[in-house]
Amino acid sequence: MDRLLRNMNAANMVTMARMLLIPVIVVFLVVEIPYGNIVAVLVFILAASTDKLDGYLARSRNSVTTFGQFMDPLADKLLIAAPLIALVGMERLPAWVAMVIIAREFAVSALRIIALAQGVSIPADRYGKIKTVFQIAAVIALMLPRDLFSGWMATAELVIEVALVAVAVVLTVVSGINYFWKARDVLRLPGTASR
Repeated sequence: MDRLLRNMNAANMVTMARMLLIPVIVVFLVVEIPYGNIVAVLVFILAASTDKLDGYLARSRNSVTTFGQFMDPLADKLLIAAPLIALVGMERLPAWVAMVIIAREFAVSALRIIALAQGVSIPADRYGKIKTVFQIAAVIALMLPRDLFSGWMATAELVIEVALVAVAVVLTVVSGINYFWKARDVLRLPGTASR
């Protein structure tokens, strides 16, 4: 416990705050509370915006820790996965879409853990960053109340929602393949010959 508290610098506290906001998002999303969807969207945007903040704090204060390197990406994955699972339960999203996105996120996390064990760091690349933007946009669109707009605006919202989800899925798969391709040497077991 003492070791954990020693790792609690400003960046790690921001990361933990993001983790603590995840159940709040899910509760406001699934429980029938007046304007619950709107609150869920606002809290989700707040939580998503802290991702850049904790990275900035860690680098600017030279306070990068092993705890932060592990928890920051985990918080990011859970921030996307939890609302997606809730949205599947609410029948706003096909289960296969959530499965593809969640499987990719945790597969890349496993890859990073394997790489770290070999002393190799796999930072987020351009495709991964663009993918994250579209995932966040898709989740926001899916969480918005269905009766927020009417008439042609409701149709436009649905088209935008479907487009964002489609782009997010494609970028999720492409960026995942790209990570594994770039890390193919990391995945070779020590002592195995390259072919």
